[in-house]
Amino acid sequence: MTSDFTSALRPAFVLTILFAILLGIVYPLAMTGIGQAIFPSQANGSLVVANGKVVGSTVVGQAFTSDRYFQTRPSAAGKGYDGLASSGSNLGPTSQALVDRIKPDVAKQRDAGNAGPLPADAVTASGSGLDPDIAPDTALLQVARVARVRGLSVERVRALVAAQTEAPVFGILGEPRVNVLALNRALDAVPR
Repeated sequence: MTSDFTSALRPAFVLTILFAILLGIVYPLAMTGIGQAIFPSQANGSLVVANGKVVGSTVVGQAFTSDRYFQTRPSAAGKGYDGLASSGSNLGPTSQALVDRIKPDVAKQRDAGNAGPLPADAVTASGSGLDPDIAPDTALLQVARVARVRGLSVERVRALVAAQTEAPVFGILGEPRVNVLALNRALDAVPR
């Protein structure tokens, strides 16, 4: 009986080690190599570099707090755009906690002079809490403030938003969107 047990245990042990090496080392290294060879920018986080310094990522949002810049949507990830705490709030539309969470953001929009219905992404977080994009309507809500603070014409800033607006993928997948980092970088490049 002991020899039957050891003869059955040996192949199980060998297969466990083999698959651990294959799926735990070889496969991840192969996928990393393929990603680096075919999609190097995406494999490295779609980083945006300016003057030799990483200033952000095109796929991960970051908070802009100065009135000189377009603001991103609220983030539910940690203390705001924390990639290690990526998650949504998981609060449903009838949740009092959600209502309490968005009240200050709605009040801030009203204080900024934005009357009427607000775009949802002006006051709610994305599913991941890391969304780098906002709806064009949310960007347009901020045009007057950015133009005033920077001493630019509203038309010039509005044209910049229009130029940075990306269409749905293949014309049908998703919604029009504006990458806030790209918009703010284009804004910084506007001569006075």
